[in-house]
Amino acid sequence: MIKQTKEGIYYKAGGFIPAKDGPAAGLPAPEEARKGSMAYAILSAHNTSGRMDQLKLKFDAMASHDITYVGIIQTARASGLTEFPLPYVLTNCHNSLCAVGGTINEDDHIFGLSAAKKYGGEFVPAHQAVIHSYMRERYAAPGRMILGSDSHTRYGAYGTMAIGEGGPELARQLLQKTYDIAYPRVVAVYLTGAPRPGVGPHDIALAIIGAVFQAGTVKNAVMEFFGPGVANLSMDYRSGIDVMTTETACLSSVWSTDETTRIHLERLGRGDQYKALSPADGAYYDALVEVDLSKAESMIALPFHPSNAYTIREFKANMSDLLHQVDLDAQRQLGVKNAPSLRNKIINDQFQVDQGVIAGCSGGTYQNLVRAAEILDGHAIGSDAFWLSCYPGSMPVQLELTRNGYLSSLMAAGASIRSCFCGPCFGAGDVPANGAFSIRHSTRNFPNREGSKPGDGQISYVALMDARSIAATALIGGVLTGADELPNIPEDRPDEVWNYDDSAYQARVYFGVGKPNPKAELIYGPNIADWPAQIPLPDDLLLTVCAAIYDPVTTTDELIPSGETSSYRSNPLRLSEFALSRKDPNYVPRAKEIQAVELLRRTNPEDSRVKTALGALDPARTGLGSLVVALKPGDGSAREQAASCQRVLGGCANLAQEYATKRYRSNVINWGMLPFVADGLETLNLQPGDRIHLPGIRALLEGEGTSIQASVLQNSGTTSVTLSLPGLTREERDIILAGCLINYYA
Repeated sequence: MIKQTKEGIYYKAGGFIPAKDGPAAGLPAPEEARKGSMAYAILSAHNTSGRMDQLKLKFDAMASHDITYVGIIQTARASGLTEFPLPYVLTNCHNSLCAVGGTINEDDHIFGLSAAKKYGGEFVPAHQAVIHSYMRERYAAPGRMILGSDSHTRYGAYGTMAIGEGGPELARQLLQKTYDIAYPRVVAVYLTGAPRPGVGPHDIALAIIGAVFQAGTVKNAVMEFFGPGVANLSMDYRSGIDVMTTETACLSSVWSTDETTRIHLERLGRGDQYKALSPADGAYYDALVEVDLSKAESMIALPFHPSNAYTIREFKANMSDLLHQVDLDAQRQLGVKNAPSLRNKIINDQFQVDQGVIAGCSGGTYQNLVRAAEILDGHAIGSDAFWLSCYPGSMPVQLELTRNGYLSSLMAAGASIRSCFCGPCFGAGDVPANGAFSIRHSTRNFPNREGSKPGDGQISYVALMDARSIAATALIGGVLTGADELPNIPEDRPDEVWNYDDSAYQARVYFGVGKPNPKAELIYGPNIADWPAQIPLPDDLLLTVCAAIYDPVTTTDELIPSGETSSYRSNPLRLSEFALSRKDPNYVPRAKEIQAVELLRRTNPEDSRVKTALGALDPARTGLGSLVVALKPGDGSAREQAASCQRVLGGCANLAQEYATKRYRSNVINWGMLPFVADGLETLNLQPGDRIHLPGIRALLEGEGTSIQASVLQNSGTTSVTLSLPGLTREERDIILAGCLINYYA
């Protein structure tokens, strides 16, 4: 189904020519031919640097949800914000439920509405729309660029290049600064054929993720979708594939546009925004992924990553072995030693599922829920343990599903219909029982993403599947079934459209873009707090390892858990108490211990604890801080809290072999921490309590140096090691020198 070419290629006359054969075919050099990509055209239109090798981008619009917008606005306000200089949409689709131990969610919503009024923004109340559904419906259009503080900010199916980033990057746009990156690699994703009935967008997406994630084919690149297969997909189907490109570790995505795009934009009332996008003949790409849609099958991504993907046919043929591996991964990644084996769910050679969920920006589309309703066709899902929840992505989608009878059909089958809410994607809704196995058409199945608490004795599991296969499983009472196994399965037509009625938005959304009211007051709840002050980078650093993670990949959910911890999202000190809590519960007390001595160093350098910690080192020059070691940190969410919580606890650096995503590395930098990399971390075997001395670190950043000779102090002795800081721009150096982005702009 999928073929990958990791070398450069030219697209010519509907085919591909290897880069080495380009001159013989009369094609220009790659530097010139790359201008023929759709990505180049969009990036050049938004670039302000005057040079395409180093981009300084300004976006057309931005979006944030209620886990992130308070911190972003607080950061920008502390740095001089007076009004939103571009359309900024504040949605309330994450913390939409009642309070769960921290900030009362509605306090954040009231703050967000007051900010929209004061600075001139668009405020979408809770339960109206999932952030990405709303942005597709109202803002995505060919040739645009949108920045969002959520990792699944992907509107490529509309011809929009959208990027999900940590909050500080949005704060920069609010301060009329730019998004600065080197020109990215652009990878062609060439679609041919048409999906067979029963094969949905999640099946295509999981197959692509499974093929390219481990190979690193599209890491930090732009995925550019085109080819004859695009015409065989509806807009909902395209968006369902596109939103999952985040899980490939790419930077962004963009699709060719066509008559299907134009008709859809007309239905949304924005037909005048249509533009035809396609690659030029002779365009150059850094790699190629070829996808034959006709060969796709129903898929399942087993815990604990979307790339752990198999066809359902393969899964059924190897259930015992694959589930045993999940058991082992649960022991290794979650520290759970005695959980009942998932193989106990194999009954009479069939795998019994406990829960199904169709939700969010990937699952809650009109077409997905229509297919689920058609497959179930009112047949009862049964009164045993299995249950099914369906979350439409927006009120316009819910209105149309209601008017056409699909929601009533789902309800008649026993499905629970929920509001427009992202909770099942991050552990705040439909948390399964201990030992339960949930199949979900949602974005992620990382550890704890379903809301379980292994540290408290509860572990449950999420596998990703398409809505069609979830409905097929529900039809058979929870016995795992691929939709492509059913006879007479309804097909997905490329011309399938739905009538868009935004009356719910007109009744409830605050449309304040371009209408700031400086006299309006921000309304603070009692648990909305400012960021604690940070100091500039000292001359030298003595860092103590407070967590060391040697998993192949460390997700942002492991660095700062999602779910109920997000109730403290607006109080940095309270939220930081949860940092690495599910990965290393001793991280916070270790970091606090170092931070307490560092505070003494600043106020009472002669204190005995300071002298004990520093030894012969000069307290006037040498700062104390904590360090997190991880082989490949930062896969997953764009939440800056994964880095800011470390900083709040006195963190000064991360040390990795590589960073899983550009956005996490940017979060580390924007919060004033050093993004070190080093080879051979496993051999060095750093453990909590080990220390690293960095003499002259401030001078290194004031200059142009990219590596430092550090001393590693372990029980076995002292070792000299080279730590690198590759690719730091002058501005990134200055942010770290200042102590964080807020200090830099202040």
